[in-house]
Amino acid sequence: MSPQSSRGASAKTPCVTGPAGSARLLVTCPDRSGIVAAVSGFLHQRGVNITHSDQHSTDPEGGRFFLRQEFYMPGLEEHLCELTHDFEREVANKYAMKWQMVSARRKKRMAVLVSRLDHALMDLLWRVGRGEMEAEIPLVISNHPDLRHAVESFGAAFHHVHVPEAGDAPRGRGLSIPEERMLELLDNAPGGPMDVIVLARYMRILTPAFVKRYPQRIINIHHSFLPAFEGADPYRRASERGVKLIGATAHYVTGRLDKGPIIEQDVIRVSHRHRLDELKVLGRDIERQVLSRAVRWHLEDRVLMDGNKTIVFA
Repeated sequence: MSPQSSRGASAKTPCVTGPAGSARLLVTCPDRSGIVAAVSGFLHQRGVNITHSDQHSTDPEGGRFFLRQEFYMPGLEEHLCELTHDFEREVANKYAMKWQMVSARRKKRMAVLVSRLDHALMDLLWRVGRGEMEAEIPLVISNHPDLRHAVESFGAAFHHVHVPEAGDAPRGRGLSIPEERMLELLDNAPGGPMDVIVLARYMRILTPAFVKRYPQRIINIHHSFLPAFEGADPYRRASERGVKLIGATAHYVTGRLDKGPIIEQDVIRVSHRHRLDELKVLGRDIERQVLSRAVRWHLEDRVLMDGNKTIVFA
């Protein structure tokens, strides 16, 4: 995290979501006495009202300290740049903080990558359309053309970018040709670049070069059978083994496949009475729920990083 005062003073007219005057402060730093007092005192001196606060220490002696605060100040948008500048000078530098101070008014811009399975995508489009998520979805990118009509019915742009099968894709350390096209779409979308990318059952592997462009800003969802049942048709093999739990994991994407920091997980119990098609229905449902929670927490700035783990103030 780093200071992002530009979000509070953008020349563009933002798509707003929260009440005027509301902002969020995220802090990560070495734990020591006086951090909360310093932050709260700084805000109090400027007439800021802290409306919500969460904090966590990994260890009171030599650990890491994590803080998320929501606060309110009349006319905040006009003073956010000054506030961030003063906070860095008076508080952040003293405590060696990594931090963000962002207006809660601006909806984050979210792109969705998808293949043929539509359950996670449609859930996100529906929740955003209903105002349940603080985001807008300007575009959806798919390696198949199947979902164009469904996506466009929500008012989002749909782009088909063909991606070869893994065995046919060129190998190398850089971006693949389809990824270059995707980055062009993401960076040049009307309204500005994307804040977050969600892989809503996108069945292609992204190169490390692509992932590096969006650190802690790509969220993936997958079923809970990894690594036991990798590859095609995991539900059939899980059914044959008589599994008693199925679930889903949402995580940030890193250069290591499916090993990024976990944001959210959940499971449900199943039994011998569930047919294969029922397991798949239950699996899709839990994937929707887990992904929507993880995405919402990211959009609301509730996820802080602790190495390869997350601190989630939900």
